[in-house]
Amino acid sequence: MEITFFRAALLAATVLLAGCDDAPVAAAPAPAASTVLEGKTMGTVWRVSVINADPRRAEELQQKIQTQLDADDQLLSTWKPDSALMRFNHSQSITPWPVNEAMADIVTEALRIGAKTHGAMDITVGPLVNLWGFGPDKQPEKIPDDQQIAAAKARTGLQHLTVINMAGRQYLQKDIADLFVDLSTVGEGYAADHLARLMEQEGISRYLVSVGGALVSRGNNGEGKPWRVAIQKPTDRENAVQAVVDINGHGISTSGSYRNYYELDGKRISHVIDPQSGRPIEHRLVSVTVIAPSALEADSWDTGLMVLGPQQAKEVAREQGLAVYMIVKEGDGFTTWMSPQFASFVIDTKN
Repeated sequence: MEITFFRAALLAATVLLAGCDDAPVAAAPAPAASTVLEGKTMGTVWRVSVINADPRRAEELQQKIQTQLDADDQLLSTWKPDSALMRFNHSQSITPWPVNEAMADIVTEALRIGAKTHGAMDITVGPLVNLWGFGPDKQPEKIPDDQQIAAAKARTGLQHLTVINMAGRQYLQKDIADLFVDLSTVGEGYAADHLARLMEQEGISRYLVSVGGALVSRGNNGEGKPWRVAIQKPTDRENAVQAVVDINGHGISTSGSYRNYYELDGKRISHVIDPQSGRPIEHRLVSVTVIAPSALEADSWDTGLMVLGPQQAKEVAREQGLAVYMIVKEGDGFTTWMSPQFASFVIDTKN
């Protein structure tokens, strides 16, 4: 997930008072101070920008944010054997398993988008993620063979997982005992939304929050302008900007195949796994960015579209009316495509 904050240089504006030709000029108000807090969670970094927070307030927010994100990680992590998710994964029970409302909501959204992406977004793909060395298991010494892939695929499938609401309580239920649910593809989006809710609870109405590549913003930045976000080019250069968008009031998330990978047997192995083939993707789509009402929704869509590849992803984006921006490898360069819905958010492009 490779979205970074973009801070455009803005010229100070003046406002002419109406009434006569020699009316005085009112100076623009001084920019408000922006406080940036940051830390680590879920194997990535979080960052929160707020306006006019004094040092004491900033310290209190830092502690509250980290405490909340630590709890989110304890809920969703596949790297912590005692997390709520891993307790469900390790259980061999196929009876309803009690979970909290947050877990039920996350899985419900993931299953919904999984169906709309024709199974490309599959949170039960954990056995394949682990097989290819992108989960808690160590990286394989050689490329998995067909038999290993088939065995892992036999333990996957959205049809094997159900969310149950019964008597006001929420449950997950699997119909194969060794199903392994992996929520790493949506965890950052959920955590970013959760941070946005924390800001609202704290009475903060102007903020930009991010967890990994999932972001949410509200209100204006310190200069009184909408928060702007840059989509990076598929390169190892941190500040290579492909496009700039104004996401005010929305969530945004990017899935990319060009950073999280390793080399094995002379092949580049992407962390994005196709549930249908059981193998890492090999098509030319290298980055998908989605803007949606929530970061969780954006984080779910970008993974599914990334798996589908450029043509199928375009079809789903058009069918579902999604705000999508794609970067596709073409020879030695890249081409881009955006849906009409995404174009309405764009401030600038750097093609």
